[in-house]
Parts: sequence; C-alpha cells; structure tokens
Amino acid sequence: MILARIIGTVVATRKDSRLEGKKLLICRPVDPDGNDDKGYLIAVDTVHAGYREKVLVVQGSSARMASGCKDTPVDAAIVGIVDAVSQD
Repeated sequence: MILARIIGTVVATRKDSRLEGKKLLICRPVDPDGNDDKGYLIAVDTVHAGYREKVLVVQGSSARMASGCKDTPVDAAIVGIVDAVSQD
C-alpha cells in the first residue's frame, strides 16, 4: 500500500469502455509525516476521495481486486481515505 495525497484529476474523453464512469485522480506519495515523496500516480477512485485528502493506494493485481475494478485495465486504485497516521 502507498500513502498518498490527492492533488488533481485526470479527464480523458477517449478511454477503454471499461473505464467509463470511473474517476481518475492524481496522487502524490507522502511519508507518514505528510511530506511529499517523489513521483505521481494516476489511480481509479473507489472510495469517493476529495482534493487534498490522504488516501491509501494499491497497485498491480491488488488494484484489480478493488471494488468495481474487476476485469478493468487499472494498475492503481484508491481503496481508503486516511483519517490519521500514528507512529509509536
């Protein structure tokens, strides 16, 4: 799982028909303290995440097992909205 923050959306007017109706979000990986890490991910939103929210992202076969993603050509899916991060 990847801890990330939503920083934007992707609009694609032409895409695979299995992606119709799915929201694509730009995710910026962050460390547990909330500081930006390198890179970006485009992920399918399965939990109705919003701008600047911290989320959990899964990739690969785990993404295809997320709600509503079975038999869908995705490599990353948002599967949770993070309320708090604690390091003890």
